[in-house]
Amino acid sequence: MASINNFKPDSHKRTKGINIFKKTRHFEKKTKSERLMEGIGVWASFYRANPHRFVREYLGITLKLFQCILIYMMVHNHYLMYLASRGQGKTWLTSVYCCVQAILFPGTKIVIASGTKGQAREVIEKIDDLRKESINLKREISDLRTSSNDARVEFHNGSWIKVVASNDGARSKRANLLIVDEFRMVDFEIISKVLRKFLTAPRSPRYLEKEEYQHLKERNKEIYLSSCWYKVHWSYNRFLTYFNAMMKGSQYFVCGLPYQIAIKEGLLDKDQVKDEMSEEDFDSVGWSMEMEALWFGESEKAYFKYEDLEKNRKLASPLFPQDYYSLIKDSNFKYEPKKPGEIRLVSNDIATIAGKENDASVYTVFRLLPNATGFDRHIVYMESLVGGHTGTQATRIRQLQEDFECDYIVLDTQNAGIGVYDALCQPLYDKERAKEYEPISCINDDKLADRCTYQHASKIIYSIKAYGQLNSEIAVLLKDGFKRGKIKMPVSENEGKEYMKKFKGYDSLPEETKAKFISSYAQITLLINEMINLEAEYADNGQVKLREPKSKRKDRYSSVAYGNYIASLLERNMNKKHDFDEEDDLVYF
Repeated sequence: MASINNFKPDSHKRTKGINIFKKTRHFEKKTKSERLMEGIGVWASFYRANPHRFVREYLGITLKLFQCILIYMMVHNHYLMYLASRGQGKTWLTSVYCCVQAILFPGTKIVIASGTKGQAREVIEKIDDLRKESINLKREISDLRTSSNDARVEFHNGSWIKVVASNDGARSKRANLLIVDEFRMVDFEIISKVLRKFLTAPRSPRYLEKEEYQHLKERNKEIYLSSCWYKVHWSYNRFLTYFNAMMKGSQYFVCGLPYQIAIKEGLLDKDQVKDEMSEEDFDSVGWSMEMEALWFGESEKAYFKYEDLEKNRKLASPLFPQDYYSLIKDSNFKYEPKKPGEIRLVSNDIATIAGKENDASVYTVFRLLPNATGFDRHIVYMESLVGGHTGTQATRIRQLQEDFECDYIVLDTQNAGIGVYDALCQPLYDKERAKEYEPISCINDDKLADRCTYQHASKIIYSIKAYGQLNSEIAVLLKDGFKRGKIKMPVSENEGKEYMKKFKGYDSLPEETKAKFISSYAQITLLINEMINLEAEYADNGQVKLREPKSKRKDRYSSVAYGNYIASLLERNMNKKHDFDEEDDLVYF
């Protein structure tokens, strides 16, 4: 109004003042309803152009700078890939974006998928939390459900958000926006043949029926969220596709944000990160992918290939020490006893001095399940210990042997391992369980057997003293076992969490107790990362020697390789394919 009050006929502002006056008078002739709708149109256009401001001003939610940029890019691109380190609040930000898209674009159909349905449901749960803090968001939502079978959010303006399982059963859904969380965990065929098929007709507001607005037709959107992974995986090629399209100027956006940005914005504690990086069993490969947003490519000299290992992660349920089964009060969660003909091993790579490179003890439990040609080898449990007194380690081995009903103990008896062997040859008192274990002896090395002074000690220890030729044979047998699918291992941690959540009482357990269960899955990831770091050197006689990079470990590899070797010898003996017997050919390694 100031321009009208200061109107001067002979001034340069005259025309501008008249125009404003005319517009004002024209605006005043409109009804209240018309003025309201015109105002809504102006603000809707403004907030669609500036969605990060909508989050702050309408929803009352404060965003970090990088979150503002991501929200903006999510709204203004047709395809987006966000590779996030742990601690950035990826799921929370996705929840905020879903609300923005649903409110600013009425009638939007949003489908969220993930490696597991429970993980996708977390977005709905975050929205439930957000509406408790934002009164405007609460007013926009007409219905919200977080049940496992019907997780969804419905808005008064006709938009909705639903969760689907990433499998063939999700067919026949329809959407304008597809969000795939942890997309690397979803089979690419499911994404291409099922999930992407949801995107049929785009959102069609009624104004598109008018010819003058035909140019405002909208496109469906796809958003993919994850941490980085291995370069041999299909997700890496998808990343390259998005990157190349973005560089050509198409409406694609891809970014990878490492852990440093989470520290800078106060979302991750710097000292916590330092502590994790200084831990003895620090996994540099996993850290690079999960925290540094970097794709990992195995060396050309890598003896084991990621795809040969990952394809054998088939076991949803590992075995746990028997005392674990009392922690969950569910009749379906119970220990699986041995089957007829089954043999179990606990295979050990021993170390005693903490803090040195390549120095950790690893205990691995194998189930050898008989089949038509020999044994299927299931790695059902693994744990590691950095350092430890020989007597303490011997006691732990006997506990695992008892808990898992193991028939044999496989032991690396070189260096520190001989001390553990000597402890096993003596009566062992277990203070924790208040019991004494009988002495046991070696089955395949007479000299070691003579070290045991108890004549009636059961001979159940297979000694491994690996040098040149034997090391090569052990490596070849393990590689062959994985390639042929004879060795099965527990599934990934995320899949393991979903499996454990099926049991009543698991969700209410303390976090440290849950971590005990998930450790059985996480150890396998650490095993794979160790193995793909091993580089092969070939001698003139054809022998292979595996070397780990400096500061890297191969303790898990050794534990698994030794157990698999003994399983192979037991298998040969069972099949009698060669003219040897246990006493002759399982004697000197």
